[in-house]
Amino acid sequence: ECARGFEGIARRLWPRLQVVVVGTAHGAEQLYCEALRQGDCKGVPIYCPFYRVNGALLGVNLWPEEPSPRFLLCPDWAFCEFLPCVATEPPPAPTAATEPPPAPTALLGELWEGREYELVLTARPGHYRRRAGEVLRVAGFHGQCPVVQPVRRERQTLSVRGERVPEERFLRSLRRGVAMWPGARLVDYVCAESALLGASSGAGAPHYQVFVELRGLRDLSEEQRSKLDRCLQEDFPTYKSFRFKGSIGAPRLHLVAPGAFARLREVTGHPQPMPRLLRDARLLSAIQSSVIS
Repeated sequence: ECARGFEGIARRLWPRLQVVVVGTAHGAEQLYCEALRQGDCKGVPIYCPFYRVNGALLGVNLWPEEPSPRFLLCPDWAFCEFLPCVATEPPPAPTAATEPPPAPTALLGELWEGREYELVLTARPGHYRRRAGEVLRVAGFHGQCPVVQPVRRERQTLSVRGERVPEERFLRSLRRGVAMWPGARLVDYVCAESALLGASSGAGAPHYQVFVELRGLRDLSEEQRSKLDRCLQEDFPTYKSFRFKGSIGAPRLHLVAPGAFARLREVTGHPQPMPRLLRDARLLSAIQSSVIS
């Protein structure tokens, strides 16, 4: 069977295989699910049964046949509060004379369908009322309990000048750019803000460092690299404005060797889910050591 190729091999080896269960299937983790759907597990449903945040179990997926997971929040599994996401632009910095009042949170029975909320979580002893960094969209209700879809991780937002490029929208722009490279398929990626490089970043404007693993390409031309910048400008007007002014530099796109992300996971200790924005110079150094172009 291996000699016939690995596309759909799981179903060929195990004809009675009914489902593949995964731990995470939202955000940038969809990259892995799609790789399974298009490759080894082609033709087999992929199901993410539970929603976990910071080790706490919060909800269950009652709709296994839907490709985009959504989760019923279970009221007695953890105590959740929800901070409404109202502003699309970052708020102005408070002055010394006027500190902003704390924003009110909503409880489980006070959510509105279609709105986005940041999760505030109290899950277990020693883990009291903290902002979990997860943004959820209320997709509907099952009885009186909200059904949510994870939207983004706030701590995984690129912002070198206050432009705020969320993880899931950056991935969308990156995939549009990769689609313009004939024969290329995105395997994995991470980003870093140039400030993490310190003095080695040079004297230019702050920018994004982007590391990608591809199949189908061994090198990238400057014209190909520029397509990511073009996609980001089309997708983010604030980013485009800063690029026009020269206060943000073009992203530096690096191609890494196959297996680079497996080694990165060993350094990070196999986190779940994979961090897409590196904030640790040790992790940045680990991925830099695998750059081939």
